[in-house]
Amino acid sequence: MGEFTDKVSAAGNKLAGKIKEGIGQASGDEQLEAEGDAQQLKGTGQDVKGSVKGALGDKI
Repeated sequence: MGEFTDKVSAAGNKLAGKIKEGIGQASGDEQLEAEGDAQQLKGTGQDVKGSVKGALGDKI
């Protein structure tokens, strides 16, 4: 995957994670809240990966 693809996936995971976290907090579902946090971290990792690929010209 290229830089753009990684960054789009990252944005999707961050948004979905934020929504899950919010629903988990509102409903008292700690597991859903934790899943949301984990998904946001995954998105952050994808964002970093995309930035690295951009800096290296998608050669990795």
